[in-house]
Amino acid sequence: MHDSKATPQAEPSSWTLSIRRALQRSLPLTHLLPDRQPVFVGSWVYVFGVIAIAGLVWVVGSGVALAFFGPQWWHQSSIGRFVNSLHLWSVQVFFVFMVLHLWGQYFMASWRDGRAKTWMIGVVIFAFSIVTAFTGFISQQNFDGQWIAVNAKDATNAAGIGSFFNVLNFGQMYGLHIALLPMLIVTLVGVHVLLVRVKGVVRPIERKQQAQPASGEQAS
Repeated sequence: MHDSKATPQAEPSSWTLSIRRALQRSLPLTHLLPDRQPVFVGSWVYVFGVIAIAGLVWVVGSGVALAFFGPQWWHQSSIGRFVNSLHLWSVQVFFVFMVLHLWGQYFMASWRDGRAKTWMIGVVIFAFSIVTAFTGFISQQNFDGQWIAVNAKDATNAAGIGSFFNVLNFGQMYGLHIALLPMLIVTLVGVHVLLVRVKGVVRPIERKQQAQPASGEQAS
């Protein structure tokens, strides 16, 4: 006779199931899409990173329009000049608040409690953003861009990178500026935000309580 109770079947193991379980353990929906934040997040120092990401969104959006219509459009068309100015000032906003975010998190020791990867990725984003802005100035297709490229070639050649990072090659600089570097920065920002969701925002450094004098003693 067969047992009336059905034997539970073992759940088949696969790499997709393993990845799903790992994601459920490390990144539950309560962390990925939180509806509450600690009270200390109300401080302005926690807002700088969000404003930097907002600036990056405007940089990418205006940059896509500039890349689509080309240099003649952003030099001769009034709308093109406006979008070009919007792109420039979005970059300024992105860098200002990224530096404020970087310094704010530095003085808060944001690498505490297993957040070292989050901090290091942020520093790498800052470094790649400088290179992206540099290639953007070279890609202006005006006298400023040519002047910057001619002066930068001596520095890149002296550093030994001029053979594969040719600042006088507009095609190479333009390709790096509109394709490779932006995709790299956006990907790293996504990983950075994901790690913040996994670990949570860093708590402020707690002030040490001063030792209270013992009973019968007077504080000096």
